[in-house]
Amino acid sequence: MLDSKVPAGPLAQKWSNHKFNLKLVNPANKRKFTVIVVGTGLAGASAAASLAELGYNVITFCYQDSPRRAHSIAAQGGINAAKSYQNDGDSVFRLFYDTIKGGDYRSREANVYRLAEVSVNIIDQCVAQGVPFAREYGGLLDNRSFGGAQVSRTFYARGQTGQQLLLGAYSALNRQIKKGKVKSYTRHEMLDLVMIDGHAKGIVTRDLVSGKVETHAAHAVLMCTGGYGNVFFLSTNAMGCNVTAAWRAHKRGAYFANPCYTQIHPTCIPVTGDHQSKLTLMSESLRNDGRVWVPKTQEMAERLRKGEIKANDIKEDDRDYFLERKYPSFGNLVPRDVASRNAKEAVDDGRGVGKTGFAVFLDFKEAIGRLGEDAVRAKYGNLFDMYYQITDENPYKQPMRIYPAVHYTMGGVWVDYNLMTTIPGLYALGECNFSDHGANRLGASALMQGLADGYFVIPYTVGDYLAKLGSFAPVDHSHPAFEATRKEVEEKINKLLSLNGTQTVDDIHKKLGHIMWEYCGMARTAEGLQKAQGLIQELKKEFWTNVKVLGENEELNLSLEKAGRVADFLELGELMVVDALQRAESCGGHFRLESQTEEGEAKRNDEEFAYVSAWEYKGDNVPEELHKEDLVFENVQLTQRSYK
Repeated sequence: MLDSKVPAGPLAQKWSNHKFNLKLVNPANKRKFTVIVVGTGLAGASAAASLAELGYNVITFCYQDSPRRAHSIAAQGGINAAKSYQNDGDSVFRLFYDTIKGGDYRSREANVYRLAEVSVNIIDQCVAQGVPFAREYGGLLDNRSFGGAQVSRTFYARGQTGQQLLLGAYSALNRQIKKGKVKSYTRHEMLDLVMIDGHAKGIVTRDLVSGKVETHAAHAVLMCTGGYGNVFFLSTNAMGCNVTAAWRAHKRGAYFANPCYTQIHPTCIPVTGDHQSKLTLMSESLRNDGRVWVPKTQEMAERLRKGEIKANDIKEDDRDYFLERKYPSFGNLVPRDVASRNAKEAVDDGRGVGKTGFAVFLDFKEAIGRLGEDAVRAKYGNLFDMYYQITDENPYKQPMRIYPAVHYTMGGVWVDYNLMTTIPGLYALGECNFSDHGANRLGASALMQGLADGYFVIPYTVGDYLAKLGSFAPVDHSHPAFEATRKEVEEKINKLLSLNGTQTVDDIHKKLGHIMWEYCGMARTAEGLQKAQGLIQELKKEFWTNVKVLGENEELNLSLEKAGRVADFLELGELMVVDALQRAESCGGHFRLESQTEEGEAKRNDEEFAYVSAWEYKGDNVPEELHKEDLVFENVQLTQRSYK
């Protein structure tokens, strides 16, 4: 049985009571413990800085050349918090409810309420660090709206909120590096987890510059390595984003939860051809003032695609503002899964725009007329500039073209209430874990979760584990488990380098991405998923027999890096398909065509599928074992989601 360790008692008191009941490590003893933090984005940097400030010895690892290069920097639109500065009816409970509902009732109540509860502290923490949040005329912090909510609770710094928040966490981390409490390893990638007596006691890394394989010991390991959206090849993630650290931990015994829950973001610059290696996000905040539409007729859309007419030539009466038409209460601010599916339906109906036809319009004409171009520029100027640089189209003069793209993964490593995985001593924070977003993440909640986990949760919960170890002695780095695990990593590296086929790693990755998008993307069927599983198994064989990995290990070798990551993506991709196949319902971002309402909305099956699917690795080419964590709802009523 999976033990989520959710504390008893009323929802609003669970976290407070739990903190009191957790065991503490006194300040003198904290100096005797070492904690490894893998990944230095918002979750990792905030956790490392907080733990070092408390007195622990911290070792951080990132594969970038600096912690400030983490993908958290790419987040644009904002961070949610239940401050209720707008006095518009927001509260901790409303943020909790919106998050539970937005995730289509597939997340733990206790975790989500804690997230909403500590959200108010995050803003104060970041302001104290100097994060330049936007302010209104009176000097108070400004807020804007995001999808899935009818209140304004999103704090922002123009379109670069992630960058500013990461700089705040990075400055706190740097302070601890300077003090000697944090030892920072850059350009190092975690390739395996070292286990001693069933507990996580260290990691194996590869120096990406020299190729040296090293082991590092600690009393606890925190994985803060982000999501796995690049399994689809094309996504809004940075090209380096991968699943390797989490997947290698999974193969050591950490259960992987809800892998099929993938978020397709509705507001991205459309694909233009096979030359692309990634896609570009356009912040959901744009839907505050941008209106989504397509032509009402296929004939008019066809004329647009041929270039016979332009968007501005189409009269208002000939435009279908389909989100406003179908969801009058929320309009363009419906959650991401709803907006994405509706954009796909419009394109499938032959009313897509752009040369490829795989796009819809996001139009700011009404907002510019109402607010003035200067006001729109002040809100979204850097986003408009980015769009112009990429497309050579001026969004002040003509509508943006957008289309859904893979963005965020709600699934991840299974964790309990303390953020510990099924491996004692191994924790997962931020997007790396599955815990808070259910089947669909509300916009502006990723930054909230990463910082909540790092600043306000893990400093309490990791101490409880360390206090119970019963020893302050350093981890025995001479233990044979370190050398044995290092040798296993080197053997896999040598196996990859021995492959001398005819296909590049990118060739295989693109094929995998096509399979995943086609059969495990925005719409899924049992038949398609079964086909995808067979195709991935064939592709896996092709990879291990016909891929070509260039170079040697003892050097900077991007081909080797990619090969290891794609090998893990192939295994993960199959598990995602298996997970999607067994979940014969629609919920949030997981949309099974066989399970929809008469109006085409996601149709849940709460009697059979109100659980977290947690998968246990059983061996190479052996089916994984499914474990179920039943979801219990005591404070919200499970209803059919409606944003009408």
